[in-house]
Amino acid sequence: MKIARIGAAGSERPVVIEDDEAIFVDTLIKDWSRQELENGAFEKVKSADISTLPRASLTGKRYGSPIYRPTKVICVGLNYLRHITETGAETPKEPVIFMKAPDTVIGPHDDIVIPPNSTATDYEVELAIIIGKRALYLNSPKDSVAHILGYTISQDVSERHWQIERSGQWVKGKSFPTFNPMGPVVVSADSINPHNLRLWCEVDGVMKQDSNTNDLLFGLDHIVWYISQFMELFPGDVINTGTPFGVGLGFKPPVYLHAGQNVRTGIEGIGEIKSHIVNFSRQESD
Repeated sequence: MKIARIGAAGSERPVVIEDDEAIFVDTLIKDWSRQELENGAFEKVKSADISTLPRASLTGKRYGSPIYRPTKVICVGLNYLRHITETGAETPKEPVIFMKAPDTVIGPHDDIVIPPNSTATDYEVELAIIIGKRALYLNSPKDSVAHILGYTISQDVSERHWQIERSGQWVKGKSFPTFNPMGPVVVSADSINPHNLRLWCEVDGVMKQDSNTNDLLFGLDHIVWYISQFMELFPGDVINTGTPFGVGLGFKPPVYLHAGQNVRTGIEGIGEIKSHIVNFSRQESD
């Protein structure tokens, strides 16, 4: 099953996607949110007869973030082998975990806003895990499967100056507004094999990243198990599982994003998201 949220910003409605149509399920659940998912929203919709519910063509419709206001966005750094090589970093012995502000999450086709004075805003295609069931102190990675709702596309935008040169944790370079376009759908875990998926990112039609999840250092189930050893995971939580080689930082000299560009991010079996790059405007933010 593919779930999503459709509508103008702030007025999105929960839907199930079938082919090129959205089936509105807001008569069954309020939204694809942590509270509703904790109360069994996914199972309720999956078991319901949705054939009689209102539906609409997806043509011209705006996608919102497929999860309404996730309470956590957890990230894994240096988790693709070829990306580790391009950064010159040592291979981690355990997953590198950091957080980014959850309100960085925006719709999959919304604009990415470059912060004031930034000259080092970077792209990062990532497969995101969406948690479907509370997880804490799981016994082994094989237990993770029962706690995963599904998978989606995440564009884990980074500001490298704040991430690398301003001391402290990477969260500084990850938490600017609009720095996590996500979607367009969450594909349920029973509908996809996430361990062998092509993922890519192009800028203005030029392919920058083109890899496969089989290049992950720490596997998806291992990541969920590992994080559960020191953090409770809740339905709707997002885990960005790492980015492959080809980021702007990896070029010599680095090649970063600037206003006017367009970023296309895709993952096999899930779809594509497209973002236009704009500069921050103080007038628009007030």
